[in-house]
Amino acid sequence: MRWTTRPSTPADATWIAELRAVVMRPDLERLGVFSPERVRQRFLDAFDPALTRVIVVDGADAGCVAVRSAPDGTWIEHFYLDERVQGHGVGTQVLQSVLAEDHPGPWRINVLQQSPARRLYERHGFILDSEDEVDVFLVRRD
Repeated sequence: MRWTTRPSTPADATWIAELRAVVMRPDLERLGVFSPERVRQRFLDAFDPALTRVIVVDGADAGCVAVRSAPDGTWIEHFYLDERVQGHGVGTQVLQSVLAEDHPGPWRINVLQQSPARRLYERHGFILDSEDEVDVFLVRRD
């Protein structure tokens, strides 16, 4: 699968919110916290097109990733891939590309408890920073 990224625009908010709801639903349901409205609204409330890139796979929009600088490091956020492209190495390649960028460290990301995505981040040097009943916060110090 061939991928690239493009800058996000405000017009991308709706379909990305829907993608988030679809890909996060299994984990949120497992944790007993899935709300169709809340999962979409949380994204819409936090969406910043200037920080977000749309992941384009084989010519079609298939996901997104946001990178946000903060006082405690650089956060990778809203990293979602359509299920049709998961398992083909696209997530790994996108993550490697983001991590190769020059940003103030450390890198930070959070995932849901027991999410399979955690393995991807741990393979790339992220370790446990803290956790609660729902979220796991990971950090990568280079």
